[in-house]
Amino acid sequence: MVRLPLTPEELERGRRLGALLRRARGDRSMLDVALDAGVSPETLRKIETGRVATPAFPTIAAIAAVLGLSLDAVWAEISEARAPEQLAS
Repeated sequence: MVRLPLTPEELERGRRLGALLRRARGDRSMLDVALDAGVSPETLRKIETGRVATPAFPTIAAIAAVLGLSLDAVWAEISEARAPEQLAS
């Protein structure tokens, strides 16, 4: 199966997701959060740096739960910064 390249919007949403998770993690170590969420520290690092722009839903759900974030809040934050032309449609 060939994976299509990500759109600029998907890449930007991935960067916003990573920034949100880094802020929510605060002073907690990446290792502790990753292990509590049941993901590898490398996976969390890639998500936080935007290298994995479209992580699997269960992965994000697990990380959000560990960080005390609701999925609604995550979605609202990562999808709010849209270009004006996108908001008009």
